[in-house]
Amino acid sequence: MKVVIAPDSFKGTATATDAAAALAAGWRSVRPGDELLLCPMADGGEGTLAAVGAGGELIEVPNCTAPDGRPVTGQYALLPDGTAVVELATASGLPLLDRPAPLTATTRGTGQTVAAALDRGARRLLIGLGGSASTDGGAGLLAALGLRLLDADGRRLPDGGAALTAAVRVDRSELRPPPAEVLLLTDVTNPLLGPDGAAAVYGPQKGASPADIAHLDRGLARLAGLLGGDPGRPGAGAAGGTAYGLHAAWGARLTPGAPAVADLLGLPAAVADADLVITGEGRFDPTSLRGKAVGEVLHRAAHTRTVVVAGAATLPALTLTALAGSTAAALADPLRWLRAAGAALAERDRPGPT
Repeated sequence: MKVVIAPDSFKGTATATDAAAALAAGWRSVRPGDELLLCPMADGGEGTLAAVGAGGELIEVPNCTAPDGRPVTGQYALLPDGTAVVELATASGLPLLDRPAPLTATTRGTGQTVAAALDRGARRLLIGLGGSASTDGGAGLLAALGLRLLDADGRRLPDGGAALTAAVRVDRSELRPPPAEVLLLTDVTNPLLGPDGAAAVYGPQKGASPADIAHLDRGLARLAGLLGGDPGRPGAGAAGGTAYGLHAAWGARLTPGAPAVADLLGLPAAVADADLVITGEGRFDPTSLRGKAVGEVLHRAAHTRTVVVAGAATLPALTLTALAGSTAAALADPLRWLRAAGAALAERDRPGPT
């Protein structure tokens, strides 16, 4: 029997890689002779680097700039075909902050990571945009690549979205040229500006007050006036407008994250001859079927038997909460209950007596 195990992360409790390994260990404890193919998934956010970069060389970039200006170690994966995989949250993610910094948080660290990948010879970039701490339109990232945003006196702007309101001129003369292709992975469709834009929708998650949101939106509008492009493009507001900045200044292409990751991992071929596909995530509900990793796995495996393992669920699934007896117990030791889930699923498939 061939079983494909392709979960997303169980956010805050288990990475996709650890979840897949735990499910596999549980399955093997009951059916050790089966063929298991582990394919940890992601949708452009948390876990994208681990999922897509597993087949390449993981490279650390010391002394990058965290969202609050402190040093942080960036990471990227260089794949054999020359593609560099970057996860924005690694150097520019919200969890890196001790306290919210909605007006000053920067994406500069991601730009430094990208620059290091280009220095290493990357010919293609794949950037997962989930988990951003900033609303700077990618200005910090682009500054690390040589773009200069200047105020009325010709001085460089400080980092952060609030500073963008003072921008009057952009100097692209030192901006590094992009590689052959830059793909931005995202599962959001928000434009850059307005009530559905980066500041209004995602600013509150980053600590922005109503006054902050208005200020940030004005700054993003000023940036759009200087860089051009299409701030109304669906997805332009991803990662605090970083998608817009990279598209406008570098011609980067936005693409839904989960389908791109599935293709890069070879999921269609993996599930084509599978007898069973197991996927999962922390909470399985109707939103899981709209652009998320689990929904993508179920779509790709539509003609194969599938099962979902989840921490909790409002749709049919095997839940860790049910196995553990309570949500608290499941959260206390998720890998234990993921192993239990794998074993329980294998028991369901154990041949009966003849």
